[in-house]
Amino acid sequence: MNARVDLDQLLPELDHRHLDWLEEEAIFILREVAASFERPALLFSGGKDSCVVLRLAEKAFKTRIQGNEFKGKLPFPLLHVDTGHNFPEVIAFRDQRVAEMGERLVVGHLEDSIQRGTIRLADPLESRNGHQTVTLLEAIEEHRFDCLIGGARRDEEKARAKERIFSHRDSFGQWQPKEQRPELWTLFNTRHRPGEHFRAFPISNWTELDVWLYIARENIPLPGLYYAHQREVIRRKGLLVPVTAVTPPQSGETIETATVRFRTVGDMTCTCPVESGAQDAADIVAETLTVTVSERGATRMDDRTSDASMERRKKEGYF
Repeated sequence: MNARVDLDQLLPELDHRHLDWLEEEAIFILREVAASFERPALLFSGGKDSCVVLRLAEKAFKTRIQGNEFKGKLPFPLLHVDTGHNFPEVIAFRDQRVAEMGERLVVGHLEDSIQRGTIRLADPLESRNGHQTVTLLEAIEEHRFDCLIGGARRDEEKARAKERIFSHRDSFGQWQPKEQRPELWTLFNTRHRPGEHFRAFPISNWTELDVWLYIARENIPLPGLYYAHQREVIRRKGLLVPVTAVTPPQSGETIETATVRFRTVGDMTCTCPVESGAQDAADIVAETLTVTVSERGATRMDDRTSDASMERRKKEGYF
């Protein structure tokens, strides 16, 4: 039985009213950011979670004309850290989406950090994912951002499950998990000293399933990598590694063509697809109902180094 038939059978059991509650909470958080900070920015990579947050921001601050068309401007710019190893399809989608909306996009280029000498690579083909922290903090300092809105969710990974919705960062951009502020009765303490900043996560309480249900309901455009397509891959350590200029096959590995999709998109050196025939968001909802491994655990090579790898990077200032 295919995924579409399975979904048709499951839809009567799915109560979508919780999406209205999650949407309302996220819009409230976005408006709290706009009211509490002078220079916020929305992290926008072109990935599914940032696309959902972007739609929520449209609903929070723009006037809906008809359907999914909105009039007006967001009260903050969009920010992306480009590692130089991002999937070209995602960068093209990012630029097209920003142009359609007429919003301002600030891009921090990791290559610029390399040229400045603030990032030094041991090997030209090593993963640049962890190095994004330096470029991100440099962009924060240059543009004096005091709050970054991100699309992280608590179900993604253990360290992210620890994080508050409004996450304080010290003057070094670092996160201290044992010094987080309580968030009782949706009262957020956003006080910060000069040089400090916050990260705000409006979809903290969403799951991967919620995200896909919302994408399907709102008809949110995404890069084609999220849906089934044929791609050359190699099988390495239980993962499907896409064959690209920065992820070439190693000696003894066999290239094969598989029908895959990406559950998350990021740096090509650490992001892997999964085998799937899902053609649209409804198909992915059906698939997501049956998965037992989080998207990061199933597709991110850098998060498999240790259980503490993400927490270590977050303490250093990572997303």
